[in-house]
Amino acid sequence: MGTVVSIDVSDPDPAGPAVEAAVEAAVAWLHAVDARFSVYRDDSEIRRLDRGELALDDCHPDVRDVLRACDELHARSGGAFDARGHRPDGALDPSGYVKGWAVDEAAELLLAAGARAFSINAGGDVVVRGGPAPGEPWRVGIRHPVIPDRVAAVLALRGGAVATSGLYERGGHIRDPRTGRVPEDLVSLTVVGPRLGIADAFATAAFAMGAAGPAWVARQPGFGVLAIDRAGVVCWSDLVDPLLAGGRDAPPAPDRPSALVQDGAVQDDRPTTSLRPETA
Repeated sequence: MGTVVSIDVSDPDPAGPAVEAAVEAAVAWLHAVDARFSVYRDDSEIRRLDRGELALDDCHPDVRDVLRACDELHARSGGAFDARGHRPDGALDPSGYVKGWAVDEAAELLLAAGARAFSINAGGDVVVRGGPAPGEPWRVGIRHPVIPDRVAAVLALRGGAVATSGLYERGGHIRDPRTGRVPEDLVSLTVVGPRLGIADAFATAAFAMGAAGPAWVARQPGFGVLAIDRAGVVCWSDLVDPLLAGGRDAPPAPDRPSALVQDGAVQDDRPTTSLRPETA
């Protein structure tokens, strides 16, 4: 699916036979998903389905399940997430959901084998459990949208998923499927939640929504958001607030107010912070 996946198992006995076999199974699973869903492979089921060479009923059940989930996400987001119409060429492309979904399933394989402390990183979207060492949470950096080798914030998690959407990596690859336009309000939007597939789709949809996106994510039960706009202002929801206590790299600055998104509305009484390159 055009990305790299890394698996880091930090259990006390990470080389145990069951966990080792689960890592191998997770890698095999991700390759199978790539073969089935990749839009970069002409022989994948999703490409053959899109060209009319394969009927939906003849596809693997996973294909039907994924497309059903994408349709539900389309309805839930008011059309801001659209696996069937977000690309300029109109091609079927469920990548905004399927990558995270595949990683969620890989994590379940590790959990079933007894792994309790691991991270799976799929091109910057991450699932974590436990911590890298006893008593320590995983520290997940959110890339600075201006300086590639810096982070804008760090989230401390012992479980859950983090997905980020932005235009700094691949230009105007995110479009609002309702208008066909590239969003201009935000430069980065990160979603935190229990499942990476949904978090990834929410990040894509909310980024496409523009200024309304952060508040929309904050209204989704169990999911939090941190967003950065073109002025360098960061806002985050109440679910993310305690996670930032694990380490926020950008120091306070008095001239760029931040906002806390609570109950779907933006509150402007948060301490100020800045994501300017010189302070991050």
